[in-house]
Amino acid sequence: MKAGSGDQGSPPCFLRFPRPVRVVSGAEAELKCVVLGEPPPIVVWEKGGQQLAASERLSFPADGAEHGLLLSGALPTDAGVYVCRARNAAGEAYAAAAVTVLEPPAPESEPQPAERPLPPPGTGEGAPVFLAGPRSQWVLRGAQVVLTCQVGGLPAPALYWEKDGMALDEVWDSGHFTLEPGRAEGGQGVSLALRILAARLPDSGVYVCHARNAHGHAQAGALLQVHQPPENPPEDPDEAPKPVVEPLKCAPKTFWVNEGKHAKFRCYVMGKPEPEIEWHWEGRPLLSDRRRLMYRDRDGGFVLKVLYCQAKDRGLYVCAARNSAGQTLSAVQLHVKEPRLRFTRPLQDVEGREHGIAVLECKVPNSRIPTAWFREDQRLLPCRKYEQIEEGTVRRLIIHRLKADDDGVYLCEMRGRVRTVANVTVKGPILRRLPRKLDVLEGENAVLLVETQEAGVEGHWSRDGDDLPATCQSSSGHMHALVLPGVTREDAGEVTFSLGNSRTTTLLRVKCVKHSPPGPPVLAEMFKGHKNTVLLTWKPPEPAPETPFIYRLERQEVGSEDWIQCFSIEKAGAVEVPGDCVPSEGDYRFRVCTVSEHGRSPHVVFHGSAHLVPTARLVAGLEDVQVYDGEDAVFSLDLSTIIQGTWFLNGEELKSHEPEGQVEPGALRYRIEQRGLQHRLLLRAVQHQHSGALVGFSCPGVQDSAALTIQESPVHILSPEDKVSLTFTTSERVVLTCELSRVDFPACWYKDGQEVEESESLVVKMDGRKHRLILPAAEVRDSGEFECRTEGVSAFFSVTVRDPPVHILDPQEHVFVHAITSECVMLTCEVDREDAPVHWYKDGQEVEESDFVVLEKEGPHHRLVLPAAQPPDGGEFQFVAGDERAYFTVTITDVSSWIVYPSGKVYVAAVRLERVVLTCELCRPWAEVRWTKDGEEVVESPALLLQKEDTVRRLVLPAVQLEDSGEYLCEIDDESASFTVTVTEPPVRIIYPRDEMTLIAVSLECVVLRCELSRQDAPVRWYKDGLEVEESEALVLESDGPHHRLVLPAAQPEQGGEFVCDAGDDSAFFTVTITAPPEKIVHPAARSLDLQFGAPGRVVLRCEVAPAGSQVRWYKDGLEVEVSDTLLLGAEGPVRTLTLPHAQPEDAGEYVCETRDEAVTFNVSVAEPPVQFLAPEASPAPLCVAPGEPVVLSCEVSRAGALVFWSHNGSPVQEGKGLEFQAEGPRRILCIRAAELTHAGLYTCQSGTAPGAPSLSFTVQVAEPPQAKLVSELTPLTVHEGDDATFRCEVSPPDAEVTWLRNGAVVTPGPQLEIGEHGLSRTLTVRGCQLDDAGTVTARAGGTATSARLHVRETELLFLRRLQDVRAEEGQDVCLEVETGRVGAAGAVRWLRAGEPLPHDSRMSMAQDGHVYRLFIHGVVLADQGTYGCESHHDRTLARLSVRPKQLRVLRPLEDMTIIEGGSATFQLELSQEGVAGEWARGGVRLQPGPKCHVHAEGRTHRLVLSSLGPADSGCVSFTVDSLRCAARLTVREAPVTIVRGLQDLEVTEGDTATLECELSQALADVTWEKDGCLLTPSPRLRLQALGTRRLLQLRRCSPLDAGTYSCAVGAARAGPVRLAVRERNVSVLSELRSVRAREGDGATFECTVSEVETTGSWELGSRQLRPGGHVRIRQEGKKHILVLSELRPEDAGEVRFQAGPAQSVAQLEVEALPLQMCRRPPREKTVLVGRRAVLEVTVSRSGGHVCWLREGVELCPGDKYELRSHGPTHSLVIHDVRPEDQGTYSCQAGQDSAHTRLLVEGE
Repeated sequence: MKAGSGDQGSPPCFLRFPRPVRVVSGAEAELKCVVLGEPPPIVVWEKGGQQLAASERLSFPADGAEHGLLLSGALPTDAGVYVCRARNAAGEAYAAAAVTVLEPPAPESEPQPAERPLPPPGTGEGAPVFLAGPRSQWVLRGAQVVLTCQVGGLPAPALYWEKDGMALDEVWDSGHFTLEPGRAEGGQGVSLALRILAARLPDSGVYVCHARNAHGHAQAGALLQVHQPPENPPEDPDEAPKPVVEPLKCAPKTFWVNEGKHAKFRCYVMGKPEPEIEWHWEGRPLLSDRRRLMYRDRDGGFVLKVLYCQAKDRGLYVCAARNSAGQTLSAVQLHVKEPRLRFTRPLQDVEGREHGIAVLECKVPNSRIPTAWFREDQRLLPCRKYEQIEEGTVRRLIIHRLKADDDGVYLCEMRGRVRTVANVTVKGPILRRLPRKLDVLEGENAVLLVETQEAGVEGHWSRDGDDLPATCQSSSGHMHALVLPGVTREDAGEVTFSLGNSRTTTLLRVKCVKHSPPGPPVLAEMFKGHKNTVLLTWKPPEPAPETPFIYRLERQEVGSEDWIQCFSIEKAGAVEVPGDCVPSEGDYRFRVCTVSEHGRSPHVVFHGSAHLVPTARLVAGLEDVQVYDGEDAVFSLDLSTIIQGTWFLNGEELKSHEPEGQVEPGALRYRIEQRGLQHRLLLRAVQHQHSGALVGFSCPGVQDSAALTIQESPVHILSPEDKVSLTFTTSERVVLTCELSRVDFPACWYKDGQEVEESESLVVKMDGRKHRLILPAAEVRDSGEFECRTEGVSAFFSVTVRDPPVHILDPQEHVFVHAITSECVMLTCEVDREDAPVHWYKDGQEVEESDFVVLEKEGPHHRLVLPAAQPPDGGEFQFVAGDERAYFTVTITDVSSWIVYPSGKVYVAAVRLERVVLTCELCRPWAEVRWTKDGEEVVESPALLLQKEDTVRRLVLPAVQLEDSGEYLCEIDDESASFTVTVTEPPVRIIYPRDEMTLIAVSLECVVLRCELSRQDAPVRWYKDGLEVEESEALVLESDGPHHRLVLPAAQPEQGGEFVCDAGDDSAFFTVTITAPPEKIVHPAARSLDLQFGAPGRVVLRCEVAPAGSQVRWYKDGLEVEVSDTLLLGAEGPVRTLTLPHAQPEDAGEYVCETRDEAVTFNVSVAEPPVQFLAPEASPAPLCVAPGEPVVLSCEVSRAGALVFWSHNGSPVQEGKGLEFQAEGPRRILCIRAAELTHAGLYTCQSGTAPGAPSLSFTVQVAEPPQAKLVSELTPLTVHEGDDATFRCEVSPPDAEVTWLRNGAVVTPGPQLEIGEHGLSRTLTVRGCQLDDAGTVTARAGGTATSARLHVRETELLFLRRLQDVRAEEGQDVCLEVETGRVGAAGAVRWLRAGEPLPHDSRMSMAQDGHVYRLFIHGVVLADQGTYGCESHHDRTLARLSVRPKQLRVLRPLEDMTIIEGGSATFQLELSQEGVAGEWARGGVRLQPGPKCHVHAEGRTHRLVLSSLGPADSGCVSFTVDSLRCAARLTVREAPVTIVRGLQDLEVTEGDTATLECELSQALADVTWEKDGCLLTPSPRLRLQALGTRRLLQLRRCSPLDAGTYSCAVGAARAGPVRLAVRERNVSVLSELRSVRAREGDGATFECTVSEVETTGSWELGSRQLRPGGHVRIRQEGKKHILVLSELRPEDAGEVRFQAGPAQSVAQLEVEALPLQMCRRPPREKTVLVGRRAVLEVTVSRSGGHVCWLREGVELCPGDKYELRSHGPTHSLVIHDVRPEDQGTYSCQAGQDSAHTRLLVEGE
């Protein structure tokens, strides 16, 4: 067995083990390993226990330390386990790996150019499909197991089973399993059952069923786990185990590991049947848990891995292997090295419920030691999930929201990688979770196991969120398994098992095996054949690939860059490519490559090209088309190749060279298109007379035709397609348009379900397909749902008419108003509409007018007046008009108090040379103040500055001195603000050393600890291990200015520890380690001695050490010796001895005497004593036998291996001729099969050939036989308590009666006593011997008798766990504990003190719990100190109890505290004793209980509570009792303005409003805002607001220039920087504009829908930008932009363009001019007076129309007499200074319309 790091030395050692190999039959397999050793080892390879020899297919290449096995042309018989053995003179090592040989897949059928998908199973031939896969099972040892699978496929697939990737016959013999083929249920498919007759522990593993046929391969797996039953059945006593591997003959190996590291033990065992493996620790079986992993690696080795080793893991680990042929053991002793620096309190295992919390806590030796937390090998960082707390020396990890995956091993690690480990158990539905990750080689099997709390529940397996197939899932009771056989890279991912809300996850990683791609084909040639074909030939690649492969053929059209796959083929040779394989006519090139599962080879291009022409076939033919009148008709067909064709209409060929054409001028228009394989004919706007037309298509090999049918189209609504929602403002013109599919089709309009009636305010018009409803001047009551209804179809319009929006003109910014009591406060706002409704709000509540609040209105101006403002009237006012708001913040200051800040007394604590600023804020900026110090007015100087800024007054001390302490007043009138300034010296700082120092010195050296302070006169105190040191001869304290030293003139080891130089405000730490001088062995000088002794004899091993007090340890064969009666240890001065009073041969071995630094080895050999005869003690009486009877002469010698020589009457006895020699241990036997007269005489057994050697004689007399006699004597037996004893003798004749006696009494057979006979043999068996069964057993036959003694030895009572030294403090309870190898009877062990039995003492009690014996001592006293022992009759163990006096010490010290001004501080410490009175002090001044100081003492806890703290209370707080002092630092800080909630990164869209907000701890604080480091000021787009403690920055209409970094600051606190990102609006047009055709005077509506809601667009008509107003209305409804043009004129015709960012849409506006008509005519007769002015006026139907005025048919021209006026549609003729001659008929000509007026002139 190997340990994780291995033992360094000369025996062979494997640096790299061979890896398992899987190859296809016929391929090459290679195993490699690297092994080192000195001298270089000899390496041999074995298989099946037989050494392999080189052959044609097998070779063993070697390169230095690298050795290999190369197997060429692997066959299925070559599969198995190969062992590499390396040996040299120093030892032997081995490694193993498995070789698996797979059968090559069956060749696939020849592929066709057009591949067809395989049909599903059951309908035709297809690849194998598992109908039912094997199910995972959990069984007990010895149970029968049946694994069944059912597979479908045609042809019927071949099935076979594998276990862990190996064939069954490689793992088991044929008698262990059977295979039972059959048919699947229902007759669909085949089945193969694997039956394991009696399951053994090694049968656990993954079983995979493979199914293969000509179409493919499938596999399914299952897990089998065999468990040991609770009680093992008794083994057959007659079955003698035969070891496969030699048992351990030497002491176990030793393996050292540092605490917290992993230990890995590996044991490789061979045998058939496969051995069962069990791991033991200290004699107890081991089970796998979180920290002990047991598994089998890829090389077949059995591995035990102990994670994060602790001291409790040390001990003897044994790997036990057994099978039916024998058993063997391998052991290793694990030692755990403990670090010097340890955790004061280690972690403890915890449990938690799922979704709850778990708390892990430990203590470190020093509060400044950093620690880190880990979950196994994953570092844990502080977060909401893992809360990490440090409180002094306590380190705490809180795991929130526990889930199943949180179950595991957790570690806390401090410097030097010192760790403490604990298990966290999560209780929930899932008991056994998945591992964190699982690494599997590609092609291996992956197994995942989960154990649930409840049996029979259904879990859910998924990978990366996708469900896994049911064939790989199994459940049985509490266990759930997922088996993925032969994993590939696609199987990698996150695998999750879910059970309700509980889930556990693992990361499955598949490691790919690198393979080389195959080589390219060779000798590629092209032959151009006839009839549109080409022949391609090539040869297979050289060398041929190891795995199955195919050839892939690709083509390329000349002039193109793309290669397209033609088809794949398995065999090399020749392939013919016809013209039908190409899509279109052209010249083609070809190339070929080799493809296997390991990749693709380079391409080989065939030389030259071939011209191929495809043959067309009809894929999808023409179909009859039926359309409505006026629609387009489309005919299409698909061909198998790209080729030109001809279209026909009613037998007339259509010209294809023109994209568009007509059958004849003015007749049907058409368009011909060809897109790849598709041909299309488009007939535009077919009419009813075209119905019945015949369309045909013709090309080489294809002809097809179809008919055209035209129907009368039903009426339907063209626009709008969906319901339209429109919003207008009052007085705006509203036009609703509905377009039908048929011209002049009637339609009706409805509003809210009622048919509308025409009036002046509602006009209905119809123009061709369009029907309009017009509201010339919309009002709010016109809102509602309008419907245009015709023949079952309707168009809906939702119209909303609102008043125009109200806008606030002034103010545009947030207004801040400051006033004093009784002042008049006026808030003014201006809106853009006088009649707009407005509201005033204060602090969110609407304001009501009263005597204290007056609301005024004057046109668009609105005012809120506070005639006599009071402080409660202050607050935030809002003016609301529509959707807009104006903000006012009003602050009313009480004039009775000039000083706004501070409101109370201010305490300022400062150190010398600091800058001190005293600030006083007034309510008015013009107020004057007076500064005084201790009652005297201050005078401004460079050391004292007076500053004035608005309402703030400051007194500044740039460099404060001690004399500046005092009370400062800022006075105004009768008010004052008080500031108490306390100036102290700066705190003492340690300049050197800055970090903790570690010093290591040797005993008696001079050690100097140096410390340099920042001040010379600062006092310091030195502490060692928490106690203040006292100066003595062994410890000197020195001081030289700022330099302080602690000197140890002659350091001793006990003077080491942690030293602290405490300067009050700062401390320096020193860790001093004093090591003892090296311990050396002075005599003997040699480090290895060979000594020989005789046995039995006295052996004394001596060593002389220096110094004389050095401790030594003695070891024998690697194990530390223990003192006993047979082994004594001595120490006298510098001499150390080991004495063996009565040495025996088994005492020989290697003895080592070891000090801390050196060791000496004694190789002791003990010679054996001369051979003596033990039984019989004297020559026995003559033995008389009858002729023919057997004679047995037996004696026992003192040594089992001694040689003896037999003689008869002085002549050597030769074996044979009826004589036989036997040796059974120390017994020597001479057998005479059938006595003859010549056999009579004196027989002598001599122990050697030397003269005088011990001998024993027997006299044999051959005479006539008596009737019955005993032929052989009984042999004395010595057995252990509980064993069986069998006495055996032989009688003559065989039927002689034998009487058995025990202690003189005749034996009666029973359960304990059994009598047996077999031929001449007679036996008496005593079952389960006890101590009282000892005695004499006698056998009588006839007149002869023989007796033997039965000795029963008591089973040794040995100690498995021995006593350990214990240190305790006076008053504590102590428990001494031992553990024995068996349960002893009462009184079997006894307790000793100083070698004497324990005295009677009520404080001492003893208890026994099975194997464990305990001695309890309650409340130990100093007199209890000494050596305690526990002994049995066979063993003894001693330990030392040390009792130290009870000392007063601090269990929980004081901790530094930082408090905000005005708060309270609680200092608490815990002492080791109760009833101790101490003193509390602050800054060296004793504290007395009072209102602000409370002192409590309860038991061992002392508490000090200080309340209402100010900055002046800062200092050192200490607790003193006797010589014990504990101190902590109290720091009281001013309460600064802090930012409670900071800024957040923000991303807005261009044009939106961005709001950045933070929250302060105080309401009255000024905040400054910055952008990219530049100060921001308010502007129309930038608003800065203060709402209580909230501070807001609002940026309206954001643009890309506003993006950047923003931050805010208040005092020393800052929020940010945060990032404002302005996302550009990516606008696109979703719905394009549609062209509109309207008549003059009507309206036109254009709608465009874009992708963004907040998008600003612009409209253009022609090249003129449109603005809202007049007859142009522009509005936006979400993403829809609408342009409404009313009262259209012919000149409005043109292009309408909508632009929104980069997106635009264009449509045409066509305006059809109406004939000019007169709407209002002049009177037919008009009379005027002479000299007056006559005016004739006419109104036409549109503005801009041309009007002609005539008199008596003659056109009038403008001049002094006639004035022609035009204003919109109104035209006037003005006749100035009318005269009688002006009388006559005047005409107005407007288009085709005219009007006549008779002008009459009266007067002169």
